[in-house]
Amino acid sequence: MASRDLYPQEILQVVLDKSCAKAQSSIPTLAILSILAGGYIGFGYLAYLKVVSGIPHEWGGVATLLGAAVFPIALICILLGGGELVTSNMMIMSLGRLAGRISSKMLLRNWVIVCMGNLVGTLAMAFFLGHYVGMTEGSVAEKTIAVAEAKVHMDFGRAFVSAVACNWMVCMGAWLHFAAKNTTGRMLAIWFPVMIFVLNGFQHLVANMFVIPAGILAGANITWGQFFFNTIPVFLGNVVGGASFVGASYLYTYKDTLKDSAE
Repeated sequence: MASRDLYPQEILQVVLDKSCAKAQSSIPTLAILSILAGGYIGFGYLAYLKVVSGIPHEWGGVATLLGAAVFPIALICILLGGGELVTSNMMIMSLGRLAGRISSKMLLRNWVIVCMGNLVGTLAMAFFLGHYVGMTEGSVAEKTIAVAEAKVHMDFGRAFVSAVACNWMVCMGAWLHFAAKNTTGRMLAIWFPVMIFVLNGFQHLVANMFVIPAGILAGANITWGQFFFNTIPVFLGNVVGGASFVGASYLYTYKDTLKDSAE
């Protein structure tokens, strides 16, 4: 049969299989791939900051659009090149748990290891490339600080809702990429949902792990305690966005089409 893109109910099966595979991954594998993923998010944010800082203020809308257009390379590197990102795993692992394919222990093991690895990767990028090399400082410092301060000064409720919207789009990018049968199709499937989240400035846990520390190092009026507090509503909102609006919704809709797990 000729190769074709997958229908939504077929994507559901693929993602469930992926959740089972992730649940069986070793700790070293998860650690390495999650650190790499944090690094790729750092590269994406560095590109975003470079673009938006190099365009005059009066062209602000164009700057934001172009910056948002380059950031998705981070997710492309992760999903096509290999990486473990806790935000997309919030959808994948939750789906496996809701379908009864993996245990709560497996889900939490994945989230904890991947989240810690993502943090290591983003902090390394923020310090070595952002601060030491100076890529988030100098002429870019004003934008780095502005973005970081905007993130932490958003109150709990607004940060939560923004994070829900963010991971709805991020996980749709991951979901749609599973549908495509070629590299070009996968790249485009990732590109536009991720671009929307960046364009709107939504709260993404791992992206914040890069830009807020980068802002602190650049001299923003932010404490590490504020950074920690920001992670709470953003983590919870990202879980709801990925697990509910993508994972649970499609599972409920297409559950009758699933193959038996014993097959």
